[in-house]
Amino acid sequence: MLVGAAALLLGGGGLAVVATTALAGNQQPDASSGHQHTVSAAFTISCPDVGERLRKVPHSAQLPVSKGLSSLDRQVHDAYHKMMGGSGSSVLGGLKAQREKTIKMMVTAIAKNSKRPSYLLKMSGCTMKPINEGAGAGGNDSTKSVQDGWYQGQNQNQTQGQTQGQDPNQSGQQQSQAPNQNGGQQQGQQGGPSPDDFVDITTVQPNADAPPFAAPKGGNATTGSFTTECGRNEDGHFNSDNVIVTPGVSNGAHHTHDYVGNKATDAFADDNKLAASDTTCNNGDQSTHYWPVLRKLDGAAEQKPGAAQDANVGTTLTPATVTLKFRGSQAGQVTAMPRFLRIITGDAKAFTNGTKNANASWSCTGFEDRQLKDKYPLCPQGSQVVRTFAFQNCWDGRDIDSGNHRDHVAFSDQNGNCPNGFKAIPQLTQRITYDVPQGDSFAVDSFPEQLHKPVTDHGDFINVMPDDLMSKAVDCINNGQNCT
Repeated sequence: MLVGAAALLLGGGGLAVVATTALAGNQQPDASSGHQHTVSAAFTISCPDVGERLRKVPHSAQLPVSKGLSSLDRQVHDAYHKMMGGSGSSVLGGLKAQREKTIKMMVTAIAKNSKRPSYLLKMSGCTMKPINEGAGAGGNDSTKSVQDGWYQGQNQNQTQGQTQGQDPNQSGQQQSQAPNQNGGQQQGQQGGPSPDDFVDITTVQPNADAPPFAAPKGGNATTGSFTTECGRNEDGHFNSDNVIVTPGVSNGAHHTHDYVGNKATDAFADDNKLAASDTTCNNGDQSTHYWPVLRKLDGAAEQKPGAAQDANVGTTLTPATVTLKFRGSQAGQVTAMPRFLRIITGDAKAFTNGTKNANASWSCTGFEDRQLKDKYPLCPQGSQVVRTFAFQNCWDGRDIDSGNHRDHVAFSDQNGNCPNGFKAIPQLTQRITYDVPQGDSFAVDSFPEQLHKPVTDHGDFINVMPDDLMSKAVDCINNGQNCT
């Protein structure tokens, strides 16, 4: 019989819900810490990703679709908390009815000025997903060997590796630091992450042949680079909007984003507003860069959308460094990005969607030849946590966006060749470092049902470089220069 755990009130009245629905009596103490960890039969909610299946969204339908996508996320959020409150799988029927109504509204809006996407109507049903299955659910996936093209999002040729001196079934339980009993261990019982989501970086074998900012290899490679300095979000530019996925909708992301670059970025920032905005970049680059915040799991409950109201609890960590660098192509010269090009890399729902679009990379300073895709790194004393986002480096030559925000861009193959009809563009890499507490006591913001899994990490970018600055970047890259 499934047992639903009760909701817990944290300091300040923030609601955090126990994220495990376990078989009765199926708990045992963790040998390394002596704390109780729920194991085996625990579940989350998995729903088809409607946004991923969108192909063409006419301008007239943009706002209804944005509202629809945000509503679908809220519906899953509410159903998940009901399930955790003791309702179990009985929530799925009501969730399907809600989703049917919302998806039908979206289909009708799109069909007014485009082909009716009737296939979306089949995506209302959701299932219970065991949390010990799928992306980032445990095991040694993060220790796979990564080939030269890892930074281009290529993982189809990865091969299985082993951590050094570690039982592959323990998934990072042998740690060089004691877990934070009031942070990570507690949070593992309240919505994620689990202790299994962490691994001691010193036990991982080197698996990245090319470090994050290495120049492309090959006789035809363009080896230059262009770096833009935009600060660390010292000004505290945060919101839970997502102007790419859900423009025109407040709290469309349901988790908090960290911003650098364009100061006007929020859900209501159209191209004109972005082009007129000031920027934190020191070279006049008005581009916007954003990613989910990283939180210290100290129980702090900020009562606002995207934070405690969306089950993201803990103190926001300010990056120690942010490096934004554009690189060339292994196959030859790159062409300029169009202004207002939008790119998303990674997948905020990769735990339930699978890893097709996942592109998270976690590591530690001094250990960046060891890149983790579905684990958080436990770093030695004095070493910082590193998040790296390597963006798509091929563009279809036509569109600045697409219905699912993915089809207009792509990754090259490991030789730098773009898909047919695509052309090489400068590849953006965002590298962000943090000073984090010792132990498994930090996590990235996520949708509640994604359980703060590291595999769900993602980055967003809108190119608002003035044309002359983009031309300079392209010239530097193609001429083998390193410019700022």
